[in-house]
Amino acid sequence: MKARTVATRAALLPAFLCLQVSGLYAAEGGAGFYLLGSKGPMAAALPPPGVYFQNDVYIYTGDLGGNRGLPLGGKIVADVKATAIIEVPTAIWVTPWEIGSGSLAFSLSLPFGQKNVDAGLEIANPVIGNPVSFSRSEDRFSFGDPVAAAMVGWHSGNWHWQTGVMVNIPIGDYKDGSLSNLSFNRWAADVNAAVTWLDPSTGLDLSVAAGFTFNGENPATDYKTGTEFHLEWAISQNFSKEFSAGLVGYYYDQVTGDSGEGATLGDFKGRVAAIGATAAYNFEVGKLPISARVKYFHEFDAKNRAEGDAVFLTLAIPLAVSQAGH
Repeated sequence: MKARTVATRAALLPAFLCLQVSGLYAAEGGAGFYLLGSKGPMAAALPPPGVYFQNDVYIYTGDLGGNRGLPLGGKIVADVKATAIIEVPTAIWVTPWEIGSGSLAFSLSLPFGQKNVDAGLEIANPVIGNPVSFSRSEDRFSFGDPVAAAMVGWHSGNWHWQTGVMVNIPIGDYKDGSLSNLSFNRWAADVNAAVTWLDPSTGLDLSVAAGFTFNGENPATDYKTGTEFHLEWAISQNFSKEFSAGLVGYYYDQVTGDSGEGATLGDFKGRVAAIGATAAYNFEVGKLPISARVKYFHEFDAKNRAEGDAVFLTLAIPLAVSQAGH
């Protein structure tokens, strides 16, 4: 029996070492290019025409295992722990042009950062008698795919609304077989819309944003992530011109399963929800106005997807605002 166990380990080890984290999650790599939680208060409000810079630092720690393990043959318990620190600098141009009386804007984001993944696999098989366990770890700094976006925003009284499309351009630092890619190595588009109700007299801000992500196939893995739906909300109170705070949350649901020759574990669909808090502070450095915001999310009710905690640290700075926008 011992010799048989050793032989089985030897046969399974190469297969596991070639297994990407994507095989343990719904959605390849366990995430879509749309960064959940990126929207918040004033989600639908475009600033006046001009050029702006926004920098987001995204910190995520999560795991997949225990009751979220996936079956394969015998019983598999996946134990995947991931930590990511990603910086997303974004240039935003709100043009003076209008479409249907709404302001037209463009943006470009260039994400980069560090991602650490520890993956374990335990197979309980009655033929072997004892569980077969493997593990793999990787810590890597890389550049993700650029994300280009176009949006149109309107406002009327207390109401603001916006619609747009984001496109993932697969030219990032993708490494075939890596557990810690920030690049998705696939074309993808996200169609989204948002609405905000802001009462200047009370300072109350109610915002909702939703969208669908449509994914192409990763040619390196022959893996096609299914269509993803995301919903974000925020309830925030402006206590003064400088300070605001409130509650935030999001819901993610993969509405179609993964497919392609690389989706060897089947037609999986992921789901997760999160709730958290946010606070913002507006200040000036010299005469330059700066807006700083922090958002914290705690995830729950995950299915075929990691569950953890996320933090956004955001700084927004106007670089050039047209006089017409004042």
